[in-house]
Amino acid sequence: MPTFFYKMHGLGNDFVIFDERPGPLPLTPARIAALAERRRGIGCDQLVTLSPPTRPGADVFVRFFNPDGSEAGACGNASRCVADLLWRTGGTTRPVLQTLAGLLPARIEASGLVTVDMGQPRLDWQAVPLAAEVDTLHLPLPGDPAALSMGNPHATFFVSDFSGLGEGAALEHAPLFPQRANIGFAIMENPARMRLKVHERGAGVTEACGSGACAAVVNAVRRGLAERICDVELDGGMLRIEWTPDDHVLMTGPAATAYEGTVDLTAYPS
Repeated sequence: MPTFFYKMHGLGNDFVIFDERPGPLPLTPARIAALAERRRGIGCDQLVTLSPPTRPGADVFVRFFNPDGSEAGACGNASRCVADLLWRTGGTTRPVLQTLAGLLPARIEASGLVTVDMGQPRLDWQAVPLAAEVDTLHLPLPGDPAALSMGNPHATFFVSDFSGLGEGAALEHAPLFPQRANIGFAIMENPARMRLKVHERGAGVTEACGSGACAAVVNAVRRGLAERICDVELDGGMLRIEWTPDDHVLMTGPAATAYEGTVDLTAYPS
């Protein structure tokens, strides 16, 4: 039986979204990986599912899956897409998303951009998590990265160029990261603007990474390199990140629907 899906993207970071609120779908890790494959599947950086919320105050329970079938705790660009979808299909301008990383309140701006409160950054080594007790502001790795969790583990390298981007795959699997990590490479143009490329865990280099942008700005502020409101230029476009005085990280940017379609899930390996 054909199953309906949305194909959406945030700055080119693309997602296949399935609505499981009417009932669960047979989305096994193997099937998710097959659907995410770009030549023989639909193709996406992450697959997203929407389910009935289980926490008071939430509008929907959102789960994020990497293209290798593993699950992520949070995804900033996908969260903006889900908030935009809830607005366009249900009219709510202030949806609250339940995720494995907690409740993420969102709002639709008058401009049509979407702001998501990504919550508080987790700076303790156990929360990232790291394999050993080290200073998360200066990891004992070549290049002196900083690390934190935005619901998923991030390490940010502050660089003068992107020549080291190809090292992201190896760094993702470094022994210091027991759950692997998203690896960001940031160039500070000035305290209010950075350029960023991210090797995403399980996905490789993507056009944009919302949680990676949040992590990079927080790490830059911690290093004394950035202001608490910073524009982040990614390959797919611009995000504005604000680390508020009450320790929340707000991410503002666009979301777009590429198309809607149907797929026979049983045609893919279970």
